[in-house]
Amino acid sequence: MKLAAAIQMASGPKVNANLTEARRLIAAAADAGAGLVVLPENFALMPMKEADRLEIVEPYGDGPIQKFLSSQARQHGIWIVGGTIPLKAEDKHKVSPACLVFDDKGEMVGRYDKMHLFDVILENGEKYNESVSQEPGNQAVVLETPFGRLGLAVCYDLRFPELFRRMLDQGAEVFAVPSAFTEITGRAHWEVLVRARAVENLAYVIAAAQGGYHVNGRETHGDSMIVNPWGKVIDRLPRGSGYVLADIDLQRMASIRSSLPSIQHRRIRFEQSA
Repeated sequence: MKLAAAIQMASGPKVNANLTEARRLIAAAADAGAGLVVLPENFALMPMKEADRLEIVEPYGDGPIQKFLSSQARQHGIWIVGGTIPLKAEDKHKVSPACLVFDDKGEMVGRYDKMHLFDVILENGEKYNESVSQEPGNQAVVLETPFGRLGLAVCYDLRFPELFRRMLDQGAEVFAVPSAFTEITGRAHWEVLVRARAVENLAYVIAAAQGGYHVNGRETHGDSMIVNPWGKVIDRLPRGSGYVLADIDLQRMASIRSSLPSIQHRRIRFEQSA
């Protein structure tokens, strides 16, 4: 069995406290047998205001949060998808919302920068403007791992199926999706989107979410889940801190893709970039 876990947190504005909680949950998931652990978006910092991200920004390849992820992966002998952390961007007034992957030796083996930024005004008046402080990425990322070819996406990316199709064309078999959906949008769309990305790509989706009330007044939806290629929710955690756990069965995935070859039946394909 190749067990994967999605961790759920309700992170706050204090990095050390968040890392302490992440350490506890990573250890619990590893003790339960997880070889791959996915942390939620903003696991190390849920800021009081967007500009706070600049206070903890790290250069790529160095910094306390990256060292934490590396040491946790090495200590437990697991692969870690490190949610998102703020890395230095080309614009000194912004950060890159980076999802970093560490292998079981603690080596960084992949980086994906969140491509779609959440700039919205919700019906209840909540406003989000991530582009004020964050610089979007422009590259789909798929990595070779012991758990299959792993595609990376973050939160709002879930609403853009073309990104997942691009990763599918790069051989993705599993998607890791660190997230922090709002309660309003999560209640309406989270499960639908996560399961749709699994069904249409006949792939596993490991969706790790922020879930609960935050010091900055924000409420996130939670409901971290792992969904199989048939669209079945294998495990989920509606609210609170904890983790969900499931077997990534690539033989089962291959069987589904063989019996329902919708991927081969595609008539419209995106032109591959040079």
